Amino acid sequence: MGRYHLFVRATPGGPDAEPALYIHGLGGSSTNWTDLAGLLSPWLAGEALDLPGFGRSFPPPDDDYSLRSHVRAVIEYLEYVKRGPVHLFGNSMGGAIAIVVAASRPDLVRTLTLVSPAVPDLRPRWRRQDPVLPLMMLPGLGTALLRRLEQASPEIRVRRMLQLCFADPTSVPPERLTEAVAEIRYRARLGWASDAVIRSLRGLVASYLAPGASRMSARMGAIRAPTLVVWGDRDRLVNVTRAARTAKAIPGARLLVIRDVGHVAQMEQPGTVARAVLALLDDTPEVLSTRP
Repeated sequence: MGRYHLFVRATPGGPDAEPALYIHGLGGSSTNWTDLAGLLSPWLAGEALDLPGFGRSFPPPDDDYSLRSHVRAVIEYLEYVKRGPVHLFGNSMGGAIAIVVAASRPDLVRTLTLVSPAVPDLRPRWRRQDPVLPLMMLPGLGTALLRRLEQASPEIRVRRMLQLCFADPTSVPPERLTEAVAEIRYRARLGWASDAVIRSLRGLVASYLAPGASRMSARMGAIRAPTLVVWGDRDRLVNVTRAARTAKAIPGARLLVIRDVGHVAQMEQPGTVARAVLALLDDTPEVLSTRP
């Protein structure tokens, strides 16, 4: 597909299902959407892609992991498959990517659902909760630190990820734990996995400092698609104080804050998120519904 070689995981929909595209967050993959996409499959024919350098996708051209490059990959994919406009979903960094796609290419986006999008919050509170992330942004030290963390067994790394991203790690079904361990083992064989995480994190932070119309706040103000913003009130990575501000910045956006949920609400409470998405679709003109 043009400059990008992307792996895409499909969730077939019902006979009248409309196209949807799911974008994962930093360090995630297309499997992060499995449960939500399955619940929505009667109404949405889902495709979840692995961003360049993540999951089973190859690195981007010229090893460009800037937010702009990730946005370009999503846009080129949508243009290539000609499925748009799609119902676009994004979590964490994927939410930031989805914001820019919706703002810059409204012709490709029917509705927008953002789950804890990585919008700017440069205050230091989150550093007290996860001190590893800011250290990873430092040249040299970031790569060494990540490689040291990667020396732990896949099982330990999955446990750490759950503790960081979930409010209740015990709620994760056993089959999802098995998938996560298998994913880590697969990525451990790839020479670009560490660079993808570190450079994407740095690219995301660099985007926060963009001038004028390129700022994330300006992008959110330019969105015209019906939008749902979802946040867990125990999100340790993107603080829930950003939830109301994000919804307010996007014209007409609705907000759902879920109690006792962490950074990946679509994984921790997929049923709750699915119901909110269906409510958005019900209130969006010309969106087909196959419900009785």
